[in-house]
Amino acid sequence: MKRLKITIPLLLCLLSATVHAQGILGGHVTGNVQADAQLCRADSVIGAEAVEEIMRMNARADILYTNGDFSAGLRFEMYQNPLLGFDPRYKGQGLANYFVAYNTKRLSVTAGNFYEQFGSGMILRTYEDRYLGLDNSLLGLNLTFRPWDGVTLKALAGKQRYFWDYGEGLVRGIDGEVNFNSIIKSMQDSKFRATVGAGFVSKYQPDETITLLDDPEYKLVLPKNVGAASVRADLGYGGWSLQAEYARKGQDPWTYNDYIYREGEAIMLNLGYSQRGFSAGIQAKRIDNMGFKSMRGVSGEMLFINYLPAITKNHTYAFLAMYPYATQVNGEQGLQGDVMWKIKKGTLLGGKYGTDLHINSSVVTGLVTDSIGGRGTEGYTVKGGVGDLYYGDVSIEVSRKLSKSVKAALTYAYQVFNPKVENEIGPLHHNNIVIADVSWKVNKKHSLRFETEWLGSDSHYDASEPAPDMRAGDWLMGLVEWNIGTHWFVTASDQYAYRDGVGNYPSVNVGYTHGATRLQLGYGKQRKGIICIGGVCRPVPASNGLTFSLTTSF
Repeated sequence: MKRLKITIPLLLCLLSATVHAQGILGGHVTGNVQADAQLCRADSVIGAEAVEEIMRMNARADILYTNGDFSAGLRFEMYQNPLLGFDPRYKGQGLANYFVAYNTKRLSVTAGNFYEQFGSGMILRTYEDRYLGLDNSLLGLNLTFRPWDGVTLKALAGKQRYFWDYGEGLVRGIDGEVNFNSIIKSMQDSKFRATVGAGFVSKYQPDETITLLDDPEYKLVLPKNVGAASVRADLGYGGWSLQAEYARKGQDPWTYNDYIYREGEAIMLNLGYSQRGFSAGIQAKRIDNMGFKSMRGVSGEMLFINYLPAITKNHTYAFLAMYPYATQVNGEQGLQGDVMWKIKKGTLLGGKYGTDLHINSSVVTGLVTDSIGGRGTEGYTVKGGVGDLYYGDVSIEVSRKLSKSVKAALTYAYQVFNPKVENEIGPLHHNNIVIADVSWKVNKKHSLRFETEWLGSDSHYDASEPAPDMRAGDWLMGLVEWNIGTHWFVTASDQYAYRDGVGNYPSVNVGYTHGATRLQLGYGKQRKGIICIGGVCRPVPASNGLTFSLTTSF
């Protein structure tokens, strides 16, 4: 908090200068507010423990002032106390984000907190996800220069947010990108599209004492500066597209790799084709020791400089997302294929209104390695071939309009999940999942949606284990959603482990929406497990109680 107290007067001075130069009456103020509250009670059946506080709350308010080319903003956050599943180090309240910015066609300058990404993010991506409790923003200076149309140059430096403070590591980076269709006149109307880019990121962190496990008398010599570079290309012709990026990182001993001195690398390829009513794509990824943090000794998801997206589909249905996959930053390789086909109406398969078909499949495995030493060595060598299976799935979704007021979707999926990716021990889980989703527009004011899901698994709940898996066993789920006019909605659902599992998780929610304001009140039980967004995950504990949510914007 000391750093906030020091920098707030500077922020106010900058805001004052902006208002004086432009005139506050000529500016525009927008913002949004969100508050989420939770009342919890103990439930021994599902493993929900008693908490000291009757109520927990996360709240935030974002305010943005714009005046011509200038803008300034701040975010106030409050965690009193943090909702269950959020890191307790968030406890407190105060200004968590503040900045002033100047933006023109050729130049953009931001001083304060900012978010930035180079390419796909494999060497740099700072971002915020309020539902994961993650904020890797940089506090510093960010410059973007566009000397010509189609040419973008970036430079930045700063320190990353670490709950209510900032990490010791200093992050610096440069990036350049050229769009040939914009800078070459003869290519402006061409079917061929080409963009290339390259970036470099360096982190500086003071030395610390790390010793060898087998001989504590010897201290490791840690690199104070670690660099990572990437090159990328985005090509296309007609309906075809190809994105490719390769990244490499210098020796970076840290907590996740047990302080080995191996260099890291990653490659990502994405080939796609689309035309009206049809699209298909295949994605490939390989990662080897590519985790990159601004502080080497910090575990968890905070202070990651880069972002390594999962190569699996982000599922939205409850049982499809029960076993989400988390990217293994130390090493993985995988493939994903995706096909979407809109079958024309009036055909045998399309029916009267047409049919949508979506097929997706992915597989992720480990690398095949040979150990050549532990802490203080290069660690291992990588051989060719396919390592342990980490995750695999295939899903088929068919949706079609049955009448003017009824639409239905049917999904089947098969999943294989390795507990190793969650640092657990056990055999592979094999899951079969079936989902039926029906929407019915009753009249102009009322609509209903019915959803039922079934999951059959060869996993078994074992209460004698130190951390039994509350997701194990066979499950059934039912959900009904009733939308009343343009303002009200009611949902009721239940998830029930009927064989080789434990738990019954009912939930009821009532919501009201008016303009940009949304209120929701609910009661329900939450299963202990993992929540993932884009390959980044955090654990969530079991809970039983009331929830309240308010969002509004102005």
